[in-house]
Amino acid sequence: MARTLFDKIWDSHVIKDLGNGFVLLHIDRLLLHDLSGARALQESVEKGYRPAEPRLMFATPDHAISTAPGRTERTFPPGEPLIRNMRAATAQFGIKLFDLGQDGNGIVHVVGPELGLTLPGTTLCCGDSHTCTHGGMGSLAFGIGSSELSHVLATQTMVQRRPRRMRVRFDGTLSAGVTAKDMILHLIGELGTAAGTGYAVEYAGSAVRSLPVEARLTLCNLT
Repeated sequence: MARTLFDKIWDSHVIKDLGNGFVLLHIDRLLLHDLSGARALQESVEKGYRPAEPRLMFATPDHAISTAPGRTERTFPPGEPLIRNMRAATAQFGIKLFDLGQDGNGIVHVVGPELGLTLPGTTLCCGDSHTCTHGGMGSLAFGIGSSELSHVLATQTMVQRRPRRMRVRFDGTLSAGVTAKDMILHLIGELGTAAGTGYAVEYAGSAVRSLPVEARLTLCNLT
C-alpha cells in the first residue's frame, strides 16, 4: 500500500503505541528560542532535570530582542533575564547556542533550514506556532506548548495523536509576480483559516515541485 511522506516519517518514529490513537514519538530536533525555550530550560534547572539528548537541541535568541544592528540583550530590557537564563542553562546542559553576535544567530525558523539542522524525513519540535515552516524541508514539524516542550527536553520524545491527512495540489506554471505567499493566501481564502486544524497537510503538484526551498518554507509557514 502506497504511503505519503507523512506516513513514512510518522511510522519510522513511533516508539510505542499508547492506545486510543496516541503514540510516543521520537523527536530528532528540538529548537529553542528565548521565550518558551528559555522558560523550559529554567524549569529543567529548577526541577533538576537533565536534557535527554543535548546534541539534538539547538537554541537561539530571536524573540525578546531588538532588531537594531549591533543589538545586545540590553537593547530590549524585558528580554535580558530570559537571554541570561538561556545562556546559563545551555552552557550547563551542553546545548548549542547561537548567541547574539555569533555566526548562526537569527530567527529560529530560518536558522534550522540554513544551518542544515532541519532535514528531510526528521521530526522536529519548537515552542512556537510558526514551527510548521520546517515542513518546507520535508520535516514533520510540531509547534508545541510549554508542558510538551519540557517533556521533549527531558525525554526527546512526545506523546501525539496521529492527525488526519490532507493533500493539496497546485498544478501548472506560476505567472510572473505570483509567489508562494499568493498560493497559500488563495488556499486560505478558498477553505478558510481553520481548514487545516487537526490535519497534517502535504503539498503536491507541478507548481509546488518548481518552488525553491525559500518559497516552500513560505508555503508551509502560513499553513
